[in-house]
Amino acid sequence: MTNATVRDNRHDHWLVARRDAETGIEGLRAHFGGHAYDPHDHDDMLIGYTEQGVQRFQCHRSLHTSVPGRAILIEPGALHDGHAPEPGGFTYAMLYLPQPWVERAARRLDLAGLGGVESAFGSTLVDDPGLVHAIRQAFLAIYGNEGRLARDQALDRLLARLGGQLLDAPTAGSLAAPPAVARVRDLLHEHMSANIGLDELVEMTGIDRFRLTRLFQRAFGTSPHAYLVRLRLRAARRLLAAGHTPAQVAAEVGFADQSHLGRWFRRAYRMTPATYRRMCTNAPE
Repeated sequence: MTNATVRDNRHDHWLVARRDAETGIEGLRAHFGGHAYDPHDHDDMLIGYTEQGVQRFQCHRSLHTSVPGRAILIEPGALHDGHAPEPGGFTYAMLYLPQPWVERAARRLDLAGLGGVESAFGSTLVDDPGLVHAIRQAFLAIYGNEGRLARDQALDRLLARLGGQLLDAPTAGSLAAPPAVARVRDLLHEHMSANIGLDELVEMTGIDRFRLTRLFQRAFGTSPHAYLVRLRLRAARRLLAAGHTPAQVAAEVGFADQSHLGRWFRRAYRMTPATYRRMCTNAPE
């Protein structure tokens, strides 16, 4: 079990994150007063609950308000942010379940629907005391390093509960973006580290730059640049967890330099790339 602790007394912020080396599951417990996170997403499935206060965030283009007793369910790739709308801030706990681990566990437990990134929850917030209890027990097993047996049993119970929260997979084409906009998205994925400009996207699609940006925003909920930053940050987390240095990661995923990576990483995850790398690998910062 590896740990990371960040504290900012000026803004009433703190977080403590721990990572289970065997499963790759991360447990995060944090408190924020005011702004918490800029919009970002994860490769992982996020499962958590609010401990104290009022937690407000955008997800799936809707504003959500969580209070103690509500479960928070966020799929891989779902854009979200976070802030505290009331004095006193909020405290919350979250599990980050890696999708490869979820897929293996879902097959083992025969839980249809949890086996891929297309899985979607029916609700982002759920008022279900049994589900919240299952999340809390799994979180405490991971965060408290209670041993493999406690971890495995708690996670199995949690996944069984999550299976009842899934929507049916969307039908083919029901969420399809316009072909030209989909080509822009694909280009960003294929050339994530390249220094792509709007003129190149205009030339590829034949759509003027302002309309192209509006169409992309409508299809994916964010601008082409913000989408590209999200791709780079998710790739950066994977590389840092594998032990690459922040300087290596910045160059590989397309940030201008290590400080450029650091600014975006802190805005999205509230810790430095070096701190996250140390949590995942025990490597010195």
